[in-house]
Amino acid sequence: MIHKQLQKSVRIGLPVLILLMALVGFGASSSLYADVYGSAATGVQSLESIQSSFRAVAQKVIPTVVEVDVVDVVKAPVMTNPFQFFFGPQGQNPAPKEQEYRQYGLGSGVIVRRDGNKVYVLTNNHVVGEAEEISVKLSDQRQFTAKLVGTDARKDLALVVFETKDSVPIAALGNSDELQVGDWVLAVGNPLGFSSTITSGIVSALGRHSMPGSNMASFTDYIQTDAAINQGNSGGALVNIYGEVVGINAWIASPSGGNVGLGFAIPINDAKKDIEDLLSKGKVEYGWLGAYIGNLAQDLAADMKLEGVNGAFVSNIFKDSPADKAGLQPGDYVTALNGITIDNANQLLQMVGNLRPGERARFELIRSGTPMTLTARIVARGEESEISKQANRVWPGLYITDVNQDIRKSLELPNSKDGVVVAAVEQGSASAVAGLRQGDVIESVNGRGVKNVADFYSVINTKKNTELSFRIFRQGVELVVGLVS
Repeated sequence: MIHKQLQKSVRIGLPVLILLMALVGFGASSSLYADVYGSAATGVQSLESIQSSFRAVAQKVIPTVVEVDVVDVVKAPVMTNPFQFFFGPQGQNPAPKEQEYRQYGLGSGVIVRRDGNKVYVLTNNHVVGEAEEISVKLSDQRQFTAKLVGTDARKDLALVVFETKDSVPIAALGNSDELQVGDWVLAVGNPLGFSSTITSGIVSALGRHSMPGSNMASFTDYIQTDAAINQGNSGGALVNIYGEVVGINAWIASPSGGNVGLGFAIPINDAKKDIEDLLSKGKVEYGWLGAYIGNLAQDLAADMKLEGVNGAFVSNIFKDSPADKAGLQPGDYVTALNGITIDNANQLLQMVGNLRPGERARFELIRSGTPMTLTARIVARGEESEISKQANRVWPGLYITDVNQDIRKSLELPNSKDGVVVAAVEQGSASAVAGLRQGDVIESVNGRGVKNVADFYSVINTKKNTELSFRIFRQGVELVVGLVS
């Protein structure tokens, strides 16, 4: 509306107003002149109000966003024999010596806390996670040596600390849950080394996830914005019109590596728990249920009579885990956690991860068409290396799907063969040890025919079935494979 008023005033112009005065009389034209230029003046006032708001946000936020400079020390072999470059090691020559090189990097960070002389800066894990040396530079050019407090690779967050007796501004943290698509936001950081840069845009979308196969953190959703973000903005602030930090800028989607209006920030509410955990424990603790969670394909949802029902599918359970002790079973479909409706597997994984160890969680689920509620006591999630060592506890240790026409054609299955096909097997699980393979067609379990996925889970979850006998069809051969739960 403001732009239309300004355009209108420019199009009419003084010559046209003079003509109108001649045609309709001085009194009428004077009134029109006042209307037009009164409208333009109102528009300018509105623009000035927006400009003043941006100025106020810039003055409040820029001092709280720092430049983060890092040095990585890497080692590379040094070849003393030039022929090695072309032909490799020669004869009995010793292994090449290694030389250290210093690689420099730059990012941004947000001052989020002060405790005495210690000042804490929140940034991205990919900015400081591997750094040997860290320093921070404030917008007023004061520079301090910093050290790493802790990192969270799952959310791509890290906390560093520096010390000073001087006054340092602290950022105000907002509530990212209140954001809506279309809200004004501003990005603050050091893109390409241009310090204390602020850009504006809107919230383009909410709840974005990292792209499959990318190295972006997947244990958070992202705020998408068209505020200009480039390399060096990582770890900087995404703020609302009140100057409150609502996100930590993390990555961009770009075919060229430069800004194309697709920037992504970690919601500040996802970072608040990290700040507290890193300050109190030096690491971030995640809740662990002990179940493999995924989304159901549309055809499998129809097979299990779950069409149109949002939730997350439990495919495998760790024995003696919180999930197992609570009574969850493979084939369960979780629809709510602590009264909050579950839309998909990613949401459930994040919600479980954000639960405190020892906390009781109430799961609403559907099992073989029957709704039920179970309560599990969450434990702390171990390191990935620890979890991978527990593969022998994964039950049943496989992923299945219905036999459709495409699969039948691919596996060259006779029309007489029905069942479910093994899509994947967990390495080290009971199914893997028993010899089950991808592409095996399970025709029956303990003598009971299996026509679809619903049948399979119904049979294996029968309490009396502590030993399972699978009759399978593999490359034209009938086999029997046994598992003990």
